[in-house]
Amino acid sequence: MEYSSDDDSDISDSEIDEYEGKINARLISGDLKFRNGDSYGCPFCTGKKNKGYNMQSLLQHSSGVGAAPNRPAKDKASHRALAKHLKNDVAKPSEPQQQQPQQIVVEPQPLPNRHEKFVWPWMGVLVNVPTEWKDGRQVGESGTRLKGELSQFCPLKVIPLWNFRGHTGNAIVEFAKDWNGFRNALAFEQYFEAGGCGRRDWKQNQNQGSKLFGWVARAEDYNLSGLIGDHLRKNADLKTIDDLENEGTRKNNKLVANLANQIEVKNKYLEELELRYNETTASLEKMMGQREQRLQAYNEEIRKMQQLARRHSERIIDENQNLRSELESKMSELNERSKELDDLSAKSSHDRSNLEQEKQKNAIKSNHLKLATVEQQRANEDVVKLVRDQKREKVAALNKILELEQQLEAKQTLELEIQQLKGKLEVMKHMPGHEDSEAKDKINQLSEELQDKMDELDAMESLNQTLVIKESKSNTEMQEARKELENGLLNLPGGGAHIGIKRMGELDLKAFSNALGQKLSKEEAEVTAAILCSKWEAEIRNPEWHPFRTVMVDGKEVEKIDADDTKLQELKDEHGQEIYSLVTKALREYNANSTRYPVGELWNFREERKASLKEAVQVVLRQWRTTRRKR
Repeated sequence: MEYSSDDDSDISDSEIDEYEGKINARLISGDLKFRNGDSYGCPFCTGKKNKGYNMQSLLQHSSGVGAAPNRPAKDKASHRALAKHLKNDVAKPSEPQQQQPQQIVVEPQPLPNRHEKFVWPWMGVLVNVPTEWKDGRQVGESGTRLKGELSQFCPLKVIPLWNFRGHTGNAIVEFAKDWNGFRNALAFEQYFEAGGCGRRDWKQNQNQGSKLFGWVARAEDYNLSGLIGDHLRKNADLKTIDDLENEGTRKNNKLVANLANQIEVKNKYLEELELRYNETTASLEKMMGQREQRLQAYNEEIRKMQQLARRHSERIIDENQNLRSELESKMSELNERSKELDDLSAKSSHDRSNLEQEKQKNAIKSNHLKLATVEQQRANEDVVKLVRDQKREKVAALNKILELEQQLEAKQTLELEIQQLKGKLEVMKHMPGHEDSEAKDKINQLSEELQDKMDELDAMESLNQTLVIKESKSNTEMQEARKELENGLLNLPGGGAHIGIKRMGELDLKAFSNALGQKLSKEEAEVTAAILCSKWEAEIRNPEWHPFRTVMVDGKEVEKIDADDTKLQELKDEHGQEIYSLVTKALREYNANSTRYPVGELWNFREERKASLKEAVQVVLRQWRTTRRKR
């Protein structure tokens, strides 16, 4: 009958003896069969390898499983019952080939003497391995097969020992280095001791036939002469239980200390990162506050400029309206005067000729007024157009400034976001548990976001570079157009125009004559003016004379006329403030010019400033229209 348990659940350690008694009773009654003719099999194990035992092999199998520490309690109890049954009830004296010394099934022993020296890594000694003479040398079971037979003790490998004659019949069993390996080694030793095949049995009688003997390697085996001792000394050391525990304790303490140091270092680094992150955040908040203040001040300035422009436009329109009203009033007066004259002409024929002459004069005046009205209307249209153009230019300039402010703000914000993302990424990398999947996903997300921001910043910088190139090209074209206008204005007739070319850094001979004419006669003033202009133009162009000093204005270095210069003081004392002002003005113009020699510049003589390109174009167009009308 095959073995079947009452239920699939295991039993507790306190129930082992009771369960062992039940199995023993079933073995005695024949309910459980373990013999089939001349062969034996374990009724509690399945598979082909559990059949074909002899009596001794089955006894060793049942004793080993019953003493194994890693087997379930039910398996150990059933195999112990089988071992007892084989020992007490089945073994017969009539079977000399099966007769064995009396076997004792032992419980797993507690740990041996803590000061006893064992071979470490844990090893077992296996002797009396069956061998035979074959092909001129001794051969025996391989290490793989021996390992399979001892699989219940979980050996790492079994190494047969060979010499020049072949297999020596000895082998070394290696176990794991940890305490589980030590327990398996002790179970291995107890298994052979339970079967009468331990170290003591081998020493008492080494002529034991084909039985295997085994035990745990200790100092005695380590110090032996021969293959066993040589192998143990070459591959292992002697250590006590206390040595191993102390060594493990030292390693654990060292590991804990190293981990504590690493944690402390990472915590300090994390604190530094948090501090830098907080500083960056505070700086960002401060910068955003300053930007908001600048934006408010900018908006307030724009509002004031718009109000001033509006008031200026309204004043110009009001003045034009008043002038138009005045012209219309004069036209009405002339019409009334003409009617009166017509009435008087009917009354007096004597004054008819005088009236005709007065009518002609009034007609001429009326035509002049009409032409003035047309010109005024045209001027009004030009003023309105100019106001619109100025307004449009102001709006365009304001929009350009606002666009540049927005671009600068976007760039600064993007750079700050990049710094924040870098800080967050560094903090995430050094946070405890950063190897978790969630933390890795967060780090990857931050890395992708940082890369996107970097790409966006590169694109913005590329766009800015393109705009700078376009601006430089436009400025070059504007300068070329300005040069052409200057060349054209030099050859343009009509010196009465208030827009023309001024040689920057040259002295004005006419202004000198007028200033000197207040003290001298006209002829003397012209001669003295020519002499002074020639002298001071030479002084101005003298590279060794530089009457300027550098001062700080609004945080920038600016060059100003040195009022304490000896030559300028002598000029002022001798010829007065007006001549001094003309010379210093020419000095500033000459110093401001990067070429360091007088050059032509578009100039508004009426307002004493540089003329815009638009003003010069308007003068040229006006001159062209006048010339076309004359033709």
